[in-house]
Amino acid sequence: MSYRKPRSVYAWAMYDWANSAYATTVMAGFFPVFFKTYWAASQTATESTFWLGAANALAALIVALLAPVLGAMADQGGLKKRMMLAFTTMAVVMTAALFLVGQGLWQWALLIYLLGAIAFSGANVFYDALIVDVADNRELDRASALGYGLGYIGGGLLFALNVGMTLQPEWFGLADKAEAVRWSFLSVAAWWMLFTLPLGFWVHEAHVGERVNLFQAARAGFGQLAETFTHLRSLRAVWLFLLAYFFYIDGVNTVARMAVDYGMALGFDSSVLIQALLLTQFVAFPAAIALGWAGERWGTKPVLLVSIAVYALVCVWSSGMREASDFYWLAAVIGLVMGGVQALSRSMFARMIPRHQAAEFFGFFNMLGKFSAVIGPALMGIVSVLSGSSRISILGIVMLFAIGAAILCFVQEPQAEKERAE
Repeated sequence: MSYRKPRSVYAWAMYDWANSAYATTVMAGFFPVFFKTYWAASQTATESTFWLGAANALAALIVALLAPVLGAMADQGGLKKRMMLAFTTMAVVMTAALFLVGQGLWQWALLIYLLGAIAFSGANVFYDALIVDVADNRELDRASALGYGLGYIGGGLLFALNVGMTLQPEWFGLADKAEAVRWSFLSVAAWWMLFTLPLGFWVHEAHVGERVNLFQAARAGFGQLAETFTHLRSLRAVWLFLLAYFFYIDGVNTVARMAVDYGMALGFDSSVLIQALLLTQFVAFPAAIALGWAGERWGTKPVLLVSIAVYALVCVWSSGMREASDFYWLAAVIGLVMGGVQALSRSMFARMIPRHQAAEFFGFFNMLGKFSAVIGPALMGIVSVLSGSSRISILGIVMLFAIGAAILCFVQEPQAEKERAE
């Protein structure tokens, strides 16, 4: 079945292809490595882990606090696309600016990274909101899945090229690995800008309403948040699920953002970590589809709980890693559950909420997701400093998965979901 507006849907989904290069190459891949070995080489492993964790936590916290304002602005006619492109432009500029930061200037690197991460997350608020302008209700699932799929593939392809640049810099006319990493940051900026163009040309907002100023948008956003809280009080299963989601998705995102830094702290070679991350990227796409099928066959909640348990076991296992092969196995196992946790969480939540209030509740769901990766990175950094051991720091994330899974066990599934699973 084709889309009602296929060109708009594909143009919208290509933005996931575009910005996933930043999430993969910069946030999860090269920045943690380069920060520890190039910009902050004078610091101990625990100190650099603390500062990177603090930066990730602060970026997530700032976006979470801004989410009601951004969400309200996204609802105003004519602003979603403009604001998304504005945040994207800022993110692209910050990514390219990493090329200019000299060795040892870790403060500048961290500041530029912080601004880029904020802009990246801010742009995603408006990008998510634009889906209703390109797809009708029957197409939303397929359009969203298309974005996820293109994101895994696009981010993985550029990351593979960037990995090749660092492993064989002479093939690309580069002097060494450091120069290859710096040029990789520029390639992400160019890739991001190039593949955002289809959205800029072919995605149009369906309705243009009265524009408001920032103060009015902020009032509307916080007013909507208060109204949603009122509705949640009468829906026990929904707010219990959101509470569980808050904890376990924080663990998921922390693993994604801090895995490479953790591996560096354990003494693994950066090339091993980057190749393992690349493995995760390509395992995640088919695994997400498989877990989606498993959820339909055996029920979303049981499969989601198993996936969360796998994440927790991976964290415990990783605290005792000794060989490079261990990290490859770790990457593969994470890839098996990474996409599935996100997809199953969204589908389970969709079945629980009132259909006539879907937009309002999903707005709150997305805002809550912006709070993720606040506790985890900060927890890792604090535990690392207090214990003096990077190995112990990873065990702090297990607590997030345990709390999230425990709360999820008390979430009552919709009746249709129970019948299907039996």
